[in-house]
Amino acid sequence: MTGRNNHGNNYKNPCLTMHQPWASLLVHGIKRIEGRSWPAPIRGRLWIHAASKVPNADTINAMEDFYREIYALDGITDLKFPEEYPVSRLLGCVEVVGCIRLKELASWQAVPEGVRLEAQTDFCWLCEDPLKLLVPFEMRGNQGIYNLERKISEGAFRGLSPAESPFPIEFPLPNAQDPFSLRPGSISHSTADVKASEGKKSSSLIEAIAGAQAAAVQFSRKDPNSHANIIQKKNSDSILSGKLKNMHLEEERNLAGGFGTASSRGNLSLSSREGSIDFEFEGSNESHRQVPRADSDSHPVGSAKIFAAAVKGLHPV
Repeated sequence: MTGRNNHGNNYKNPCLTMHQPWASLLVHGIKRIEGRSWPAPIRGRLWIHAASKVPNADTINAMEDFYREIYALDGITDLKFPEEYPVSRLLGCVEVVGCIRLKELASWQAVPEGVRLEAQTDFCWLCEDPLKLLVPFEMRGNQGIYNLERKISEGAFRGLSPAESPFPIEFPLPNAQDPFSLRPGSISHSTADVKASEGKKSSSLIEAIAGAQAAAVQFSRKDPNSHANIIQKKNSDSILSGKLKNMHLEEERNLAGGFGTASSRGNLSLSSREGSIDFEFEGSNESHRQVPRADSDSHPVGSAKIFAAAVKGLHPV
C-alpha cells in the first residue's frame, strides 16, 4: 500500500459495495477508474465488497470486451480476467488517490489512452495498488461508503495479496504533500483534445464502449448504492414524514367541523401544494384543501378519533 491514507470525516475502514463484474475487475487491477455520480469523499484504502446480484453472461462479456479494446490501445493484448465473479463477498481493496471530472480525465495526457477511455461517468475515482483477498469473505454490504467493522478489516488485511495488474498506473499528484490535491478542477482539460480522440476510435472500440455503457445502465436507475438514489430516498422520506405529521396535527381539529362525514363517501388520497394538504375523495365531487391553523378551538369527537387511527396506518403506495 502507498500509505497515503486520509479518509476524512468519520471513515475508519471505508468500504464500498459494487455490482459484479465491476467489483472483481477493480480488485484484480484491470479496472482503474471507479465511476460515480458523486465525488470521492476519501483518499487512501477503500475496501471493495461485491453486491448480491449475480451478473449475467452478457454483462460479463460486455465488460471484458470493453477492457480488451481499451488495453489494446496501450499494447496490452493478453488480459487475464477473473475466473469467477463471487457475490456477497468482501473481495479486497484499492487505494483511492484522487477524483476528477470526466472531461478532465478524458483529455489528461499524463495517463495512458486506455485509462482516459475509462471515463464514462461524472466523477472518476482514480485507483491504484489493488490487493485481493485470497479467500473472499462472505458478508452483507451497505449503501454508499460505510465503515467496515474493525475485526473484519483486521482479519481481511492479513489475507490480502497483490493483484497482478496488467498495466499498473501511478497517477501524478499536483501536490505530493496534499492527498486531496487531485480533485475536480485540478486538471486542465481541452475539449479539442477530447474531440480529436473521439475521431480516432475504431468501430470495434466504439461498439465495446457502447456495450459497456449498456451494461451499466441496468443499474443506474435501480441501484440502491447510487448516491443520487440515496439522496432522493432521504428527501422522499422526509417529505412523506412531514405530510403525515401535518395530518396528525390537523386531523382532529378539522374533522370536528364535519370533515369526518365526507370520509364515508370515498377513498382518501394525499397530495401537497405549497405546504398545504389536499384530501380528495374518489366518487365524490368534493375536494377539501386543509391549511394548518394554530388558533383552532375545536375538540376531537368520536368519529375524529376513529379517523385519526386510520390515518396513522396509512402507507405510501
